[in-house]
This record gives sequence, C-alpha cells and structure tokens, in this order.
Amino acid sequence: MTHDPDAARTGAVIDTTQPHSARFWNYLLGGKDHYEVDQQLGDYIKAHHPVVVEAARASRAFLGRAVKYLVEEAGVRQFLDIGTGLPTADNTHEVAQRHAPESRVVYVDNDPVVLLHARALLTSTPEGATAYIEADVHDPDTIIAQAGETLDLSQPVALFFLSMLGHIADPAEAAALVRRYTDRLAPGSHLVVCDSIDSPAMLKAQEGYRDSGAVPYIVRTADQIAAVAAGLDLLPPGLGPVDLWRPAGEVERPADQWGFVARKP
Repeated sequence: MTHDPDAARTGAVIDTTQPHSARFWNYLLGGKDHYEVDQQLGDYIKAHHPVVVEAARASRAFLGRAVKYLVEEAGVRQFLDIGTGLPTADNTHEVAQRHAPESRVVYVDNDPVVLLHARALLTSTPEGATAYIEADVHDPDTIIAQAGETLDLSQPVALFFLSMLGHIADPAEAAALVRRYTDRLAPGSHLVVCDSIDSPAMLKAQEGYRDSGAVPYIVRTADQIAAVAAGLDLLPPGLGPVDLWRPAGEVERPADQWGFVARKP
C-alpha cells in the first residue's frame, strides 16, 4: 500500500502490490501514472500478448476520431465519459474543446487512483467546462443527476463507454445498464462504445491478464457488443474494428477492439 500525500487528502488508499487496470492501461498508452507492478504486467503483455497493446492504442485513436466527428459533423457540444481511466494525451475534453471551445465534458470514475489525478481532467477553455464525478457505473441515477449540474440534459449528450464494459462480467447486464443511461438522455444524443472482441489472441490475453491478479476483463462477441446499441441507430460504418471507423489513413491490420457510434432517435 502507499500513503501518497495526495491520497491522504482524498482518503484514497492505493495498493501498489497488485497491477491495476487503469495504471496498466496508462502504461500501455505511454503515460507516467503507474507503478513497477503495472509496468511488469505491461512488459509481459507486450511480449506475450501484443494484441492488447494494439487494442489500447486503437481505442485511444478511436476516441479522438469519434469526438471530432461528434463535434464537427453531429454538432454535439456535451460529453459524458464513464469509466474515464487515468488521463493521458488527448483526453475527451482536450479533443472536444480543440474543435469547439464551448464544449462541456463530465468525467465519471469510482477508482481512487483516477480520483488522485482528476485535477488533470478539470482544465477547460474559458468558454467550456469540465467536471469530475466520483461514482459507480451501476448508479446511473446519481451520475445523471450530478452530470446535470454541468450539462444541459434537455440537449443531446455524447455518452462514452470505452474499453470498460468488459469489467462487467455479464454482457446482458452491461447492455441493460447502458440502456438505463441512454433512456435518460435527450433525442439526438449519441453512444460511443468499444470493447475487446473474442478473437483467439484476445481470449488468451484475457486469461493472462486475469492470472496477473488484476481485476478481470471479459472479452465480448460481436453480438454482445452490438446488443449495447439496442434501440439506437448505428452510424456508418456500423460495428466493427475501431481502426476502420472513419480511419485517418490506411489500416494495415485492424486491432481486436470493436466498437461503434450510435444515435438516439
């Protein structure tokens, strides 16, 4: 355990003896907010399951392209990012406010590690706003109510669940939970989701990650990912590898990370 001064101020207790999903993901993305145990797992994954590294980088790039599309083409100015993870480069508010300075962004996580670094997520342009909510994803009532202090929920909101629904073991439960959020959002809102697909390589990586002692992450079938968009309109090109969602250039080998952007009618 660690008793970092920042942790003491927030009441957080950080376990540095076991790898942690947010810190591990931060390491894979080139961030600096991790411990030796997370780096050891990351190095093992890089050596034995490079498909996970590809997935991490692909999902981050997908975030940037999706936000850019939502701002420039869909006219969205409000974003609710659930399961934020540790800040790295090109966070949601940075991308959104780069293209539309008046954008308003709310981040949500219940992880004390993320809470320690939330101040990095609270920068904003003078025209826009950012906020951080410490809450559990299973409590949409609290999250939506608190998000409404920063966002105008009578207007469209872009809701993000990126590389995090796999922490909910039951895919049906995850899809039902997401529906509880989208039901509360205004017509014209969007849902952005990505998760690891059940390829042979990713299934092997899932076992290696679980055996490390980290919180398990359960990969999905294409149908299970698609079920999260029930009742919404999938936008072209639909569900598939996130590298192929409005790619910035030629894609040599799509990552085993699938996702979509959908619109609420």
